[in-house]
Amino acid sequence: MARRIGVVTAAGLALAAGIFAFVHFQPGTRAAIPPAPPAVPVSIAAVTARDVPVRLHAIGNVEPFTSVAVKARVDGQIVAVKFKEGDEVRQGAVLFEIDRRPFEAQLRQAEANLAKDKALLDHAVQQESRYKDLLDKKFISPDAFEQVRTNAATARATVGADEAAIESVRLMLEYCTIRAPVTAYAGKIQIQQGNLVKANDASPLVVLNQVVPIYASFAVPEQDLADVRRYQADGELRVAASIVDSGKPPVQGRLSFVDNTTDLSTGTIRLKAQFPNADKSLWPGQFVEMTLTLTTQPGALVAPATAVQNGPQGQYVFVVKPDDTVELRDVKVARTEGGDAVIASGLAAGERVVTTGQLRLAPGIKVRADAPKAA
Repeated sequence: MARRIGVVTAAGLALAAGIFAFVHFQPGTRAAIPPAPPAVPVSIAAVTARDVPVRLHAIGNVEPFTSVAVKARVDGQIVAVKFKEGDEVRQGAVLFEIDRRPFEAQLRQAEANLAKDKALLDHAVQQESRYKDLLDKKFISPDAFEQVRTNAATARATVGADEAAIESVRLMLEYCTIRAPVTAYAGKIQIQQGNLVKANDASPLVVLNQVVPIYASFAVPEQDLADVRRYQADGELRVAASIVDSGKPPVQGRLSFVDNTTDLSTGTIRLKAQFPNADKSLWPGQFVEMTLTLTTQPGALVAPATAVQNGPQGQYVFVVKPDDTVELRDVKVARTEGGDAVIASGLAAGERVVTTGQLRLAPGIKVRADAPKAA
């Protein structure tokens, strides 16, 4: 029985081999070849050489060019407020009026004292002249004349003091009218009309912020300080401030200040830029994106930043060879500028790199450029 099964099995195998030989070796037939894997669709961009600015980026805070806390310089009652909160006030414009009547009364009193003391001075001067004649004729002693001369000098000093007192009262009368020291925007009025104020009180009457021009301060890492100082010595450094999510073009200004010490808690140094702000697009307290341009690097190799991948051995890109297969290439990125990566080494101008679709790639895989999608 076992022998019969073996014979049948051998006959079956011989028949299968014959059929395969007949099909495989018939004239006009070819062996079935497995199809090649399809090319992987990817996005491709060329490496270019162009001039690229060297920039520092930071988040900044807008500050007023000048901030003035307006305070009273005399005691009294506020009788008038000549502006509204939020108004733009011009330099010299009247802001507050303090009751002038007490100082006008002091002025009249000081003027009366001056008139009285001037009359006494005239009498003392005439007496001094008469006594001088008597002294020349030996009718009085030198001590008697000296006493008269002293009285005249005292009268002159008293008149001088009266004149100074009048100037002081007149100055206090001027202080009763509080004017804007700069052209600026007024904040909240802290003390309303009718209230009593004291000279140099702790609380200001109002705070004025000058916004034309305006400052924006920001911090950069301390290791960038040497570059900032070096390029600043060559000329003025330009700074751009962008309002986040505003859709408006950046506001252009210049670097105006580098702090003289480093913040030990953050390891940064404070910088300040000045902007003309003629359109008042920047406002105190805003957060803005700051871009400080140090210089321009000529002929830098640039590739899209999306082409650069991070792996266990560092950064790499997939380079598309002439036969449309890819090669994995290690690169070094000097810095990123917007959506571009400035390549320090690993690529050459004109080479093509994969910018999207890297997850499906390996060295030697064939790729094809994916057609851009319609907007």
